Amino acid sequence: MTSPFLTSREPTCPADLIERAAALPSPRVVIARAGSPLPMQAAFEATKAGLMTPIFTGEAADISREAAALNWDISQYQLIQTKGEEEAGQAAAALCGNRQADVLMKGQLHTDVFMKSALNRDAGLRTGRRLVHIFHVTHPDGGRPLLISDAAVNVAPNLETRQDAIRAVTTLLQQLGTARPKIAILSATESPIPSVPSAVEGRELSEWAAQNVPDADVSGPLALDLILSPDSVAVKGLTDDPVAGQADAVIVPDIVSGNTLFKALVYLSGGCAAGLVLGAKVPLLLTSRADPPAARLASVALAAIHCAGITPE
Repeated sequence: MTSPFLTSREPTCPADLIERAAALPSPRVVIARAGSPLPMQAAFEATKAGLMTPIFTGEAADISREAAALNWDISQYQLIQTKGEEEAGQAAAALCGNRQADVLMKGQLHTDVFMKSALNRDAGLRTGRRLVHIFHVTHPDGGRPLLISDAAVNVAPNLETRQDAIRAVTTLLQQLGTARPKIAILSATESPIPSVPSAVEGRELSEWAAQNVPDADVSGPLALDLILSPDSVAVKGLTDDPVAGQADAVIVPDIVSGNTLFKALVYLSGGCAAGLVLGAKVPLLLTSRADPPAARLASVALAAIHCAGITPE
């Protein structure tokens, strides 16, 4: 029996995200091992929408077959013949490291192979910053998005990784038009209780941010109701908190809470989750087989907006 909590609403790629991205220069997106239906469909739709210029690595016969199935003439785009997952991943990462591509997108290869290719020192994508995955989640009815970090890459991020996450979401939100982002540090309580490590760390992170991230309001620890609900904020007397009840982003203490939060927003409310991995020389699109078309399109749009706002290193 289907759970009554699940929504039947389909995720919708936010039109304003597409419009903003389409007005910017199209980044060169290299798809690592592109020759399968899902990555080719995503590349086709994003290219048609004016969001990207594709570059393909992988088995040329497979890529050509999938393009033909979409009635897509790809003769004008670069295609690099490779064999197998590792070779395709390495070729794609090298293009980004050599500044011949602006975004690295996962195709038909395992996540560990894709990430190993991106992190290989020979690829030239390391920057010294920690990699942080960010989800940009929007509701089908529109309204302000909610950013969540980290739901897919860091299992148990230490304080330094979460500090990088705070910086990353601040930058991304400003690129999206939020001049002074409001960032919440998630825990189960608003008090730094010693028996709840994430609460103690939440206070440490908010105090660190006050000194090191002057262009954002960062508050923690905060439980989810105090992050999302103005009514809870009023009841619990936190109306003076600049973040409580109106957060733009949530920094989670571990992958379990981050993964649970983003999937709850997707499966219980029909949210569209666009994802980016930041911290490398170029943004990484870590797509999943479970991602609906709207989320894939939104992820490319988010990458295009980010690329337009960064200075080459």
